[in-house]
Amino acid sequence: QVQLVESGGGLVQAGASLRLSCAASGRTFSNYAMGWFRQAPGKEREFVAAINWGGDRLTYADSVKGRFTISRDNAENTVYLQMNSLKPEDTAVYYCAARMTYSTINLYSAWTQYDYWGQGTQVTVSS
Repeated sequence: QVQLVESGGGLVQAGASLRLSCAASGRTFSNYAMGWFRQAPGKEREFVAAINWGGDRLTYADSVKGRFTISRDNAENTVYLQMNSLKPEDTAVYYCAARMTYSTINLYSAWTQYDYWGQGTQVTVSS
């Protein structure tokens, strides 16, 4: 079992940056592939970014590619989402998720592939 706690959300203007953090506790963090998802009011949860166990394979949703960067620090048991050039359409609750894996290369972009979720952090971007 792993517990996830997100932080770093807030209210910003369009064009600003935010960095979200997801602190993990419990089992060995490096055994988990990690992902970020978001959900806006009235919309389904959508994939944002994912990172593999070793942190050297990344994937992004087309809507955030070139603006967002996912990274992880296994020594600190933390995964990050650096969000630049924020747009009003990025407004959502952002969730981090973890999936235990014995693969060093796999990463996952479907929310159904993840086992553990944080409580979410609100990001609001004003125009």
